[in-house]
Amino acid sequence: MSSQDSAAFDWAALQYTAVSEELGDDQRWSTWRSVDRSSRGPKPRPSWLVTSQAALDTELGVLKTGKEADVFLLERAVPGGESCLLAAKRYRSAENRLFHRAASYTEGRRGRDSRENRAVRLKSGFGRQIEASRWAGAEFSTLKRLWDAGVRVPYPVQVDGREILMEFIASSDAAAPRLAQCDPSPDQLRWLWPQVVESLIRFGQQQLVHGDLSPFNVLVRGLEGPEPELVIIDVPQVLDLVSNPNGVDFLHRDCRNMADWFVRKGLDVDADALLAEILAAAW
Repeated sequence: MSSQDSAAFDWAALQYTAVSEELGDDQRWSTWRSVDRSSRGPKPRPSWLVTSQAALDTELGVLKTGKEADVFLLERAVPGGESCLLAAKRYRSAENRLFHRAASYTEGRRGRDSRENRAVRLKSGFGRQIEASRWAGAEFSTLKRLWDAGVRVPYPVQVDGREILMEFIASSDAAAPRLAQCDPSPDQLRWLWPQVVESLIRFGQQQLVHGDLSPFNVLVRGLEGPEPELVIIDVPQVLDLVSNPNGVDFLHRDCRNMADWFVRKGLDVDADALLAEILAAAW
């Protein structure tokens, strides 16, 4: 800035926000800038996402606990400025988790680093950390792929070691309920089922299978209105429909799990017809 520009500048109008360097036990500086570009979500990024280096991450509470990972509610906010809510999925340390279905789900997957593969096989401390990071990395990569394919999944924000940050799915200022917890009206059921069909066909077009799909890992946003939206979650075990010999069996189970729930709620749908439609789209 030149001396002339400086003289013309209205210094009295300058505003700033003081930020303390001391963070609470439940806070950290935003990790957005500290992760590699390849570990960030796909472009174009949603307008609600906060990417400022001045942002703080504040942990607000637990959303879900599981055998393999826990999910926390996180606020990423610039002090006095923009903010967004995120879901932080953190895979547990190896001693405290159980990947009890790993063998059948990971058929067709291969790790490239022989040192890492050997450590995982020997179950060393390093190997356990690598295994957890692999599952986090695999889920993040899958979320990016599904998001780009138009599947109804949370926007994947970033992955850092064993932690994935993703879009927090809210409904009426609270966490969106699971489909299994909902009692949709007949009209809402007719609105929701095509979303199931569309999502599974898009999975199939990517030659992917969720592998553990049920009303318990599908969220419902906007159930208070006439046009609720389904969002599919929990995709670390997604498998390849072609290279995994269990692929079609897992897909058939996914179809049955979803169709059976809708039938119990009073909507006449056919799991086998859905399976045939997905397989036709996959090839």
